[in-house]
Amino acid sequence: MALNNRYDFVMIFDVENGNPNGDPDAGNAPRMDVESGLGYVTDVCLKRKIRNYVELVKEGVPGYNILIKPDKPLNEKFAEAYRTENLETGKKGKNVDDVKKAREYICKNYFDVRAFGAVMSTGDDPCGIVRGPVQINFARSISPINALDITITRQAKTGDTEMGRKSIIPYALYRAEGYVSAALANKSTGLTEEDVELLWTSIINMFENDHSAARGKMCMRKLYVFKHDNVLGSCPSHILFDKITIQEKEGRIPRSLEDYVIQVDNNMPQGVEMIEKL
Repeated sequence: MALNNRYDFVMIFDVENGNPNGDPDAGNAPRMDVESGLGYVTDVCLKRKIRNYVELVKEGVPGYNILIKPDKPLNEKFAEAYRTENLETGKKGKNVDDVKKAREYICKNYFDVRAFGAVMSTGDDPCGIVRGPVQINFARSISPINALDITITRQAKTGDTEMGRKSIIPYALYRAEGYVSAALANKSTGLTEEDVELLWTSIINMFENDHSAARGKMCMRKLYVFKHDNVLGSCPSHILFDKITIQEKEGRIPRSLEDYVIQVDNNMPQGVEMIEKL
């Protein structure tokens, strides 16, 4: 079913005694803006967790495969699309129509491509480039983060020492914003209303089956969805995002959600409905 509504959304989540997204260029320490001290989590990290949840709940369901995962090379999956559509494989200089058919096959069978898009122009059996209708910005912490480098002891020796290190954040509250373009979904990937509902469910539950000692306690606290009454939208997204403000309470060192005030302006522009999913 074609999408009849554009959506914008705001996610608010927190981490306690963990590392939400390590930076490999900084010894896997929590990612941080060195000028402001604010922490951030990349869109790639957030999309990975959505993919993982969809794969978990939709395993074996036609149309809900996940393309971006470490099971087999992408070029093999592209060649599989050609074979399934009875197209010639392994030949340079592909016919434009063949590439289009293969791309449509990928969009139909892989949820993450329908949602986030993909660059599939590699190898001898390219499937083109798909711009995804679902886009997510980097998440940014509300307050500057205090990353602690904790020394730990371990039973298993890897060298001459039993000592190790672990980077954690005692507590941080993050906010991320995203978009669902109905126009792009209808034009290119075929993202459906059912897919969008699965997206909301995945965002709400993205941390619930992703717990680890390294990430600590991570929780999705709020999900606000702005639903426009048409395909192109009734209001610029930044005006809607400004309807939700988060402030740190005075005189507190943030260590829980209770140390913040989340305020929501429910006076929506004409043609926009705000839905509090969580």
